[in-house]
Order: sequence, then structure tokens, then C-alpha cells
Amino acid sequence: MSVLNTVPFEKFHGTGNDFFVVDAEDPVPDRPAFARTHCDRNAGIALDESDRRGADGVLFLALESRYDPPRVVMTLVQPDGSVAAMCGNGARVAAAWAAERTGSNEIMIDTPAGTRRASLDGGNVTVEMGVPSFEPRDVPLASDEELVEADVEGLTVTAVNTGVPHAVAFVDDVDDVDLEAVAPSIRHAPLFPDGTNVTIASPDGEGGFRQRTFERGVEGETQSCGTGAVAVVAAAKRLGHVSGDDPIDVSPPGGTLSVTVPDEGSALLGGPAVHEGDGEADIVFRER
Repeated sequence: MSVLNTVPFEKFHGTGNDFFVVDAEDPVPDRPAFARTHCDRNAGIALDESDRRGADGVLFLALESRYDPPRVVMTLVQPDGSVAAMCGNGARVAAAWAAERTGSNEIMIDTPAGTRRASLDGGNVTVEMGVPSFEPRDVPLASDEELVEADVEGLTVTAVNTGVPHAVAFVDDVDDVDLEAVAPSIRHAPLFPDGTNVTIASPDGEGGFRQRTFERGVEGETQSCGTGAVAVVAAAKRLGHVSGDDPIDVSPPGGTLSVTVPDEGSALLGGPAVHEGDGEADIVFRER
């Protein structure tokens, strides 16, 4: 590994899902190496001695303020160096970052999964997440049939794409599941040719759900997963656990998200986006 120079970054989190944010105008020649190095939870960047090292990914953001509303191109590089097509919490962070620079309360976010509109109300950001799909080719699945309440490696899961694939399992209590033990075999199951995120959920007793997610690309559990929260509500509606178009609270370990999955149209994900601080990171590249 070699160091070329340094690049400024900001650190944000959305309900504990944390990201280093780098302005795409600042060149980082080897983005995968940068993310693998600095997102490492043991040896990555910390803002100070009290801050947890590393992050759940690096958001490279390109602002296009000449549009109305302003647009931001979002590329999320994960700790394993891969690029995620969509990230709900990352999109909310991208909107907050762009709003700081433009003063606009409406932001368009261009992602590999499509363009999403975000709106800001104080510290809360709500982003359109697209229409969840259970279609096998969209998830994708190595099968021509939808995967609904099927046994996969010991859990009963429903497969849905909410910008990225999720295998959702409803359990009695998410705290009773050893997610780090059971998730990897599902994440790598042959049924999912591109792999999958593994999300478990249980009723919270108040009409919402508690959630935990093992994220593909992070290869571990995160404090929050926005696409996973949307997947929980989409799967719950598909299975008849909930109905209607009202917002539903979904609570990962890092906080509470508001999710709306209407019968028609785009799902919505709402929650905070918090600026934690600023720093500088070494620009690194892998030696050939």
C-alpha cells in the first residue's frame, strides 16, 4: 500500500449507519483501496480517540448545483471495495451534505439504482426509495419463482429488492438470533447469485418492527440499514402482517426510521442525518 497525499472528508451517520463523505472533485485514484483501508473497524480512521474507528462505507459525492432542485451523484464504496447500487441511510446523508452547500430543502440523488428525490425538514431527511420488487430477476434469484416464506439455510425468508437485495426473516425477538452466525450462509447461498443482505425483524408491540441487518459488502451487522428497513415493511405487507399506506416505525439498533410502502408508487424512508465531524485521510492505492 502506498500513500499519495491526503484528501478532506466529513463523517456523517444516519441512525448509527456511518459514512466518510468525500467530495468527488477531490480525486481519489483507487476508491476501493481507500475504502478498504479507512473503513476498517480495527485500523481505520477515527475522528478522535473517543470515536469508533472506520465506517460502513465511503460516499463519493458530486454536486451539480446548476439544476433546480440541485442534484448530487452518489457512489457508495463499501468496506470490501465493492460499490452498492443503493443505500437508504447513505442517500439521506448525501441529501443533507448537498443541502448544506445549496440551501435547498429538495435534492435529487443520482444512484446506480436510479434517481431518488429527497426532502429535508430540519434534521430529518425523507428519501424516495423506489418500488420494492419481489420479482426473481430483480432480486435477483437463481430461480424463476418468487421467494416468499421459504426456508433458506435455517431461516424462513422472503426475498425483495429495495435498491439492493434483502432476505427478510420475521422472528419472535431479534435479540434471540445470533445474526453473525446464521447470516453468512444465507448471504452466500447459491439461490442469490449476487449475494444478499440478511435482515431479521420482530414486532415492537406498538405496530412497528425492530430490525437487525447483516450487510453485504460490510460483511457484518451494522447499526442501521435503510434499504433493510424498507425491505421489512415491504415483506410485512406482502405477508399480511401490516396493511395500508401509513408510515411504520422500524427500529434498528442505531435509532428509529419511518418507512412508508404504499400500495402504489415509491416507498419512502425518513430519519435523521447527523454530521459528526471533519478530517483528512491519506489517499492510498494498492501496489501492483
